[in-house]
Amino acid sequence: MKKIIGLIILICGLVSASGYIPSQVEASGKYTAKVYSDSLNVRSEPSLEGKIVGVLNKQDTVTVSNEKYGWLYVTSGRVTGWVAGQYVKKVNGSVVKASSSVKSASVQTRGATGRATVTADSLRIRSGAGLTYKVLGGLSKGDVVTILDKQDGWARIQTADGQTGWVSDQYLSKSGVQATSLSSGGSKGLKGKLVVIDPGHGGDDPGAIGTTHKTMEKKLNLSTSSYLEDELRSRGARVILTRTKDDEKPSLPDRVKTSESAGADAFISIHYNFSENRTSGILTFYYSETKDRPLARAIENRLAGGIGLKSNGISFGNLHVLRENDTVSTLVELGFLSNSKDESLVRGSDYQKKAAKAIAMGLEDYFSK
Repeated sequence: MKKIIGLIILICGLVSASGYIPSQVEASGKYTAKVYSDSLNVRSEPSLEGKIVGVLNKQDTVTVSNEKYGWLYVTSGRVTGWVAGQYVKKVNGSVVKASSSVKSASVQTRGATGRATVTADSLRIRSGAGLTYKVLGGLSKGDVVTILDKQDGWARIQTADGQTGWVSDQYLSKSGVQATSLSSGGSKGLKGKLVVIDPGHGGDDPGAIGTTHKTMEKKLNLSTSSYLEDELRSRGARVILTRTKDDEKPSLPDRVKTSESAGADAFISIHYNFSENRTSGILTFYYSETKDRPLARAIENRLAGGIGLKSNGISFGNLHVLRENDTVSTLVELGFLSNSKDESLVRGSDYQKKAAKAIAMGLEDYFSK
């Protein structure tokens, strides 16, 4: 009874906030689903800002009990939390739902209304205008669609590749469509690409330790890699991490093996630097002039665009994860923990997010050539 009352309050809140009542509201129900991503972060909140509380692997089975903003609340044998809905698919015949229909306060139906940009990190495409309809696919933030029709807070859309379906209208924006369209061509370069992210060090190897705040490099590597994973997935890439926990410490050969065994399209190793000198800034390494240097250059060009620290360019690095790797590879040092200004800056999530975005854009540039 408390759940039903809470749902009624939630519906009333939606009406007052957005001016409409959804035509169908899912009152309760659970279903079984499988993970279709090589690794999937489970978060404490339905947002990329939510803390990572676990990781699911491809083909893991979960129970879905709630949906919000394109995120699903899932439970498995070892973890419970929110995951991006586009990487989870329902197992046929598993749905057990109880839905309550609510009369629409007003119905808006009209013809094609132009182009719009997806504002949610992930947005599900459904066969009808409501949460109970079958999921046909998913969209990512920044995708541009054509709106064909609108009804009860839902929009019937057509994607760039011709797929049609219904999405929640509140996650579409008509502002800035042109700018997004111009840049969306680059995102095509990452769609379907498999990128291995290697958070350096880990376990009993802390890496560099900051001279001012005693920041451990291994923790920065992992958090930055997580932001990079989210950024790459939002642009259509598939992602594998060589480690997902602070206490994990895969060997250097195992990190390379992860990349080569998966048949990855690119390998990115994330690090922070240390020097006895008063050195500051970013440095991007490559090993092979022909295989790796173009990727290092593409990423460095984006990092040099202004994320808070200067770029010191690209450099040859005789590093195991690059030297022994058949995959196109680069290693980025995103600041010096031996420099107090660098350390203070890189500890913040804002800097790490900017770095992740720049690296993702560099990968897009590389694959779009």
